[in-house]
Formats: sequence, structure tokens, C-alpha cells
Amino acid sequence: MEAPTTFLPKGGGYEGLAVYKKATVIYDMTFHFAHRFLQEHKDRTVDQMVQAARSGKQNIAEGSAASTTSSETELKLMNVARASMKELLVDYEDYLRVRNLAQWNIHDERAVKTRNFCKKHTESSDFMADIDKRGDEAIANIVITLLHQFDSMMGSLIAALEKDFVAKGGIRERMTAARLGYRHQQDDEIRRLTEENQRLKREIEQLRGQLGI
Repeated sequence: MEAPTTFLPKGGGYEGLAVYKKATVIYDMTFHFAHRFLQEHKDRTVDQMVQAARSGKQNIAEGSAASTTSSETELKLMNVARASMKELLVDYEDYLRVRNLAQWNIHDERAVKTRNFCKKHTESSDFMADIDKRGDEAIANIVITLLHQFDSMMGSLIAALEKDFVAKGGIRERMTAARLGYRHQQDDEIRRLTEENQRLKREIEQLRGQLGI
């Protein structure tokens, strides 16, 4: 008899996800930004921005880990991560607006260079190396660029997860399918053994007849 089909997917490898690396960069830069430019004013936005960035990063990790047991939980947490980063984006945009600082136009040379750099680099160290030399306007615009790229990546990831969920179902559906598959295998084996037993009985009866027993 063949072993029952496994229904538990592989998961938990969030460290290698490009979107998780992007979230880590955003968190590290936000932690620096909030404590450097907002802390001295006792601004409550410090905690809000740091927590939003942390939520984005942590929910990806938790969602990826949950993928082994619950596709529904994984999807929920990925959506929470995306929503947290959207909240953070608004905080950065508000910061620039209320201080009359520029939010770079997408065609601005600085914005173009930033987009290209952010696409090619995923390690936090690439962004943190010279961060002390940059002002609040530059850092905010860099993080805004990262947040837009993050949102696009998360949109694609969530769409793929939803498609997979629809095609394969959640963990409950896969458990049911696995149980049914195993039962069918057992039923087929019992049927085969019963038929084999009946065949052997007929052969025994024929031999007895031939031997006159």
C-alpha cells in the first residue's frame, strides 16, 4: 500500500524572501529616522512609526511560519503586514508635508536614482552605511520609495497566495483530502485482498474436486 499523500506544505523560510529583506531595510531606516528626527520633540509618532515598520516585518515572518499549518492565517498576516506599511507610508508623507519638505516627483533625478538603487540592493547595510550623512528629507524620500516597492511586491505575493489557496484549499481542505485519499487506498487494498481470498477459495474447491476430497 502506498503511503498517504502529505498535505503539509513547506514553509517558514521568510529570511530569504525579498519582501522580508525589503521590510527589514524599512524597519532599520525608520528606527533611525524616528529616533533621530522626532525623539527630541517627544513626538508620539516615534512609537507609531517604529511599531508600524516592525509590524510589517514581523507579520511576514509569522505569516511565513504559519504557512505550514494554516494558509488562511498566512494570508491574514501578510495582509496585516501590507496594511502596516501603508500606514507608515502616510506617516512619512505627513512628515514631509507639514514641514514643507519636498516629496520627490517620480521623474526627479534623485527619485530615479533612488528607485534603481532600491531595486538592486536588499541588504540593510547598503542603506545604513551613510545614513548619518543624510538629512530628514532625503531619508524620508528613500523610505517612501522602498515602501512603494514593498507594496508592489506584497501585492504580487498575496495574489499568488490567494491563487494557491483557491486552487488547493486551506489546511482543513487538504487534511480532508488526505484522509479521504488514505481511506480510498485502504478500501482498494481490502477489495483486492477480498477478491484474492475468493479466488484462492475457488481454486481450493477445484483441487478438492479433482482429488475427490
